[in-house]
Amino acid sequence: MGATVMNIFAKEAAAAPVAPVRDEFRIAMRELAGAVSVVSCGQGERRTGFTATSVSSFSMDPPTLFVCVNRASSSWPVLRDADSFGVNILSASHREIAHRFAGGGGAEGAQRYEGGHWITAATGAPLLSDALAAFDCSVDEIIERHSHAIIIGRIEAVRRRGGGGALVYWRGDYDQLGWSQDEIANAIGFAGRGA
Repeated sequence: MGATVMNIFAKEAAAAPVAPVRDEFRIAMRELAGAVSVVSCGQGERRTGFTATSVSSFSMDPPTLFVCVNRASSSWPVLRDADSFGVNILSASHREIAHRFAGGGGAEGAQRYEGGHWITAATGAPLLSDALAAFDCSVDEIIERHSHAIIIGRIEAVRRRGGGGALVYWRGDYDQLGWSQDEIANAIGFAGRGA
């Protein structure tokens, strides 16, 4: 009898609504600051992409990274069918690009590329020329789970520009981590010399 009662309580607990946990999870995850990247894919008018904080290195041998994307995203069908994609780590000067690739202002598809200088990588993936770092990736594997997909990308090439503070996302807004070259120069008193 005792085991039966315990099973009933366990079933009731398992059947409890998940919405409060989901809402608390979403709020709590806002405390996790994340580097802001733009994932870029497609070519020509079929170019698209999205702003992501769910990018991470995966392996050094072979060099790989992974990206998570919501399968309800308008970028998902293009990325799912692509052989390659780019990951562009944004500096603090790229707030507008991050906003646009997040769908700000209603920009969709190739419109998201306006306002930035883009180059084509060896794989055909679009890369932001002045990103802090950009990775040219071939699609290694796609794993679909729940509402999202995990795209594992094999690194084909890396571009590094460096300089400037990184753009981070924290508590629902963009912020800067580190100083730009101009801020460093101002702080040590080199601004305006020789003018």
